[in-house]
Amino acid sequence: MDSIGKGTELVRLARRAVETYLRDSKTISPETDSPDRAGVFVSLHYLTRNNEEHLRGCIGFLLPEKELHQLVVEAAIAAATEDPRFPPVDTQELDRMIFEVSVLTPPEEIQIHSAEYKKEIMIGRDGLVLRWRQGSGLLLPQVPVELKWDVDEYLANICYKAGAPADARLYPETSLYKFQAIIFKEITPRGNVIRLTLEEN
Repeated sequence: MDSIGKGTELVRLARRAVETYLRDSKTISPETDSPDRAGVFVSLHYLTRNNEEHLRGCIGFLLPEKELHQLVVEAAIAAATEDPRFPPVDTQELDRMIFEVSVLTPPEEIQIHSAEYKKEIMIGRDGLVLRWRQGSGLLLPQVPVELKWDVDEYLANICYKAGAPADARLYPETSLYKFQAIIFKEITPRGNVIRLTLEEN
């Protein structure tokens, strides 16, 4: 799952799914019949003329509800067309778009009512999921690295992502989970794919 060959295959699949859907209004079927199952997120980044990346869409599945390649197709199309934070991607943007695929490990619950629970969270390694009485939120492990959050800021923002107050993680009925991600990303639009290494602290 963590080989660059596998990662390249998944990123190329995500791009092909979006390009086909936007240009032909068709959802492709993965050509690979694989037993691999994992949660997955697809992130789209728009590259400006100054080579600055701006998030353009990110949607995925925490749990392996379907075969991995099928989830990549569905997540990629949804990231391009259904992320409520952005308008749908236009075909003219595709030449400036960088595709990123994050393959997730199964979520592991953090015992947030223990005194030492913050030590279980490492910036650059762990993504977080928070579930409370009115909803849930998820942040990929690359987010706190990009935004230079410490653990306390990360915990406050996962609450905000779930539509909750910053201290909602301390509510008795709240659950907090961590997961890791193997991240593959195009260096340039349609360019080589690398495995992204996050700065840990």
